[in-house]
Amino acid sequence: MKFVVYEVREDEEKTLRRLEQEHGLELVLTAEMLSPETAALAEGAQGVSTLGHSVINREVLEKLAEMGIYAYSARCIGVNHIDLNAARELGIKVANASYSPCGVADYTVMLMLMLLRKYKPALWRQQVNDYSLGGLMGRQLRGMTVGVIGTGRIGLTVMQDLSGFGCKLLCSDVHENPEAAKLGQYVGLDTLYRQSDIITLHTPLLDSTWHMINEWTIAKMKPDVLLINCARGELMDIAAVTRAVEDQKIGGVAMDVFENENEIYHHDRRTDILKNREMAYLRQFPNVIMTQHMAFYTAEAVDSMVKCGIESLIAFHNGENYPTCVTG
Repeated sequence: MKFVVYEVREDEEKTLRRLEQEHGLELVLTAEMLSPETAALAEGAQGVSTLGHSVINREVLEKLAEMGIYAYSARCIGVNHIDLNAARELGIKVANASYSPCGVADYTVMLMLMLLRKYKPALWRQQVNDYSLGGLMGRQLRGMTVGVIGTGRIGLTVMQDLSGFGCKLLCSDVHENPEAAKLGQYVGLDTLYRQSDIITLHTPLLDSTWHMINEWTIAKMKPDVLLINCARGELMDIAAVTRAVEDQKIGGVAMDVFENENEIYHHDRRTDILKNREMAYLRQFPNVIMTQHMAFYTAEAVDSMVKCGIESLIAFHNGENYPTCVTG
């Protein structure tokens, strides 16, 4: 079996080569994104895999089908970059990846603590040998009400982590998780917005969740609320969030994701002119923490995503299903 693996990062290569040997595969590795122009690299292959930056639209999928490739895997959880309807119409099996929720959950709690203890301005001061305490008084997590939007694997793990801090936990989801109900109270979104000191997002990006944090929902929140987003940047209306930070309605924001982050995050852009004005402006506030979509980024998660990416292609080629198949 020959598979072409696009968007290969250096940290993936060791696992890819190990899997190549274990399964007797021929893997062609490239840092190129999959596009109509680069699809030709997959000529003669039985499957292809990418990360989440390539846009897997109908044109790309038709190119794959023309070459007789009916197996595609995304080495990431998100699938909003894939035209799944076109894949189904063309008979192309699609799988995403799975990994332990612990890394993202750990990172989420870390961001909460960094906001509460004003780590960003403290770090700035240290870099110029200013060790004063004025303006750095923090707050403790114990006793706070944390609202968790989305109680799937990651949201549930965040709740499990936070239960050890002595927080009151509220949660909201269209599908209630019995395990989450043991740790917190399910409430409507309006109640969660009104009562939470901290709100953390762990919901997928859907038409119903796009810009769910907006001018109207922020108006329902407590003064000085903290917002955490380790899910998808498009869940937040950045213009509304920025205004709320300026007006000091929001006490702090921590984001590992950002709307229109493609071609910025996971790239070295030090000498480039970035065209995301909202990102450039919002990052300068002392109570705003932004990181480069790295909450998932642990050795364990990378190994799991690469394993899913290759093993799903093997299964599809053999006419078998795979647990992370998203096309049925």
